Amino acid sequence: MGAAEETEGTRKPRLAVRIPRPCLSSSTSEEDGEPLSPAARLFRQPQLNCHIIAFFGFAKVVGEEIKAGLEATLLRHPRFSSVQVTGKAGLRWVRTKVNLDDHVVYPDLGGGGGGDSTEGDRLVEDYAASLCRSPLDPSRPLWDLHILAVRTSEAACVAIFRIHHSLGDGISLMSLFLACTRRTSDPLSLPSIPEARRRPAVAAAGTGLRVLLLWLWTIIVYAWNTLVDMFIFVASTAILKDTKTAIKGTHGVENRPKRFVHRTLCLDDLKAIKNDMGCVIFSYSFLYLNSNSLLSVCKLTVRGNAPQTINDVLVGVMSAALSRYLSRTSGSILPKNLRIRSTLLVNIRPTTGIQELAEMMKEGSGAKWGNQLGYILLPFPVMKCDNPLEYVRKGTAVAERKKKSLEAMFTYASALLIVKTLGIKAAALLCYKIVSNTSFSFSNLVGPTEEVGFCGSPLVYIAPTVYGHPQALTVHFQSYMNKMKVVVAVDELVIPDPHKLLDDIADSLRLIKDAAAAGS
Repeated sequence: MGAAEETEGTRKPRLAVRIPRPCLSSSTSEEDGEPLSPAARLFRQPQLNCHIIAFFGFAKVVGEEIKAGLEATLLRHPRFSSVQVTGKAGLRWVRTKVNLDDHVVYPDLGGGGGGDSTEGDRLVEDYAASLCRSPLDPSRPLWDLHILAVRTSEAACVAIFRIHHSLGDGISLMSLFLACTRRTSDPLSLPSIPEARRRPAVAAAGTGLRVLLLWLWTIIVYAWNTLVDMFIFVASTAILKDTKTAIKGTHGVENRPKRFVHRTLCLDDLKAIKNDMGCVIFSYSFLYLNSNSLLSVCKLTVRGNAPQTINDVLVGVMSAALSRYLSRTSGSILPKNLRIRSTLLVNIRPTTGIQELAEMMKEGSGAKWGNQLGYILLPFPVMKCDNPLEYVRKGTAVAERKKKSLEAMFTYASALLIVKTLGIKAAALLCYKIVSNTSFSFSNLVGPTEEVGFCGSPLVYIAPTVYGHPQALTVHFQSYMNKMKVVVAVDELVIPDPHKLLDDIADSLRLIKDAAAAGS
């Protein structure tokens, strides 16, 4: 039974909401706190009231000891121990005393599925969907943690962490949580996260004028791509809309509850695709006049449309999965020239490292924090392809093109300018138009490479997602150890069969992997 069909007899227990006055310290007034950033204020607007929700599977049942762990780590971060207070200068963060009994919830699930892991999965899905109807108490810090003592197909216990998006962006919040964990192999060591690989520079033979020409050409490419993306971005606020398909949200989708489902994929399969497809390289040459007024040849070596990162492979896998899903929902006849784009939120500020966050919670030092977000509109090729590798090649071409643009910086600067000149409501309307005129949200987060634990219990999986934005489909990928968790959040009135979409993603990965292995 879907969340939209819930009856009184099956309705899950609701979180009781009490609204006391926030307990401010005697030395703190409502005007003394830090003002909310423009992005945080955007997420407080009704049409963009977004929440991050993360599922954590534990290898054993966790109990009251988790409160002591939170007290020693997360509560030392100012955002998790502050309320948003409206004063003469607007919304501000004001520190308050946190009662963990108001934030850590142990719901009664009526037997927890009786030990049946399949029923346990369904109970967790239903409970998470019910949270969309239970708003966070604005008189307390905007987060809560629900401990579900129910065995699922992957875990002995599941924790659902819900955080209002105004507290931070997904990458920063995930980094903060990981800073609270420790390696199970070495309980005193923080998790290790793979560093972002620097993009290889395009190689040019020789120096001097050749390098100057290459440098000028790079500037021209970035400038042109940014100009085109600026035009598309502005057009997307009004007239440029995605094609109406079986995944496109309808009016009011941001206010409807979502169904959250996830599937575990093999990270090694994605790495194998990237490696098997290789690094296609080609060269081209052009003539120029050297310092002696003689014609010389400059040879440039450029990488082709082979995936350079795991994210490039994921774009191709998702394109293939959407093609399968939309072909099935349209009677096996996939329309041509579909415009399907995803919105990607990009944090302009460099992410605070895990080590720095851990020191901040330990010593109370001030690390940089907050939402500084720009948008990228990423087209997804949806089409019929006889060769599954074509999805990865075309997806890689789109991703590489977006990497040579300053679109995120432009959208971030535009939002700031609109907030300062026209106000927060105008900026919220602009963001709402952009998101609602595109088809879905897509992201990929990098997690620890080894097993980690919290409060002595090993984590089996990490599955973050988001709800409250005007789209019917959100797809998040989260790596952890040798696994890649894909999390899908859907409006069941638009996408009633999210598990079939997960099947399409898994089947597309398998087909692309087999094709890459056969062609290597």
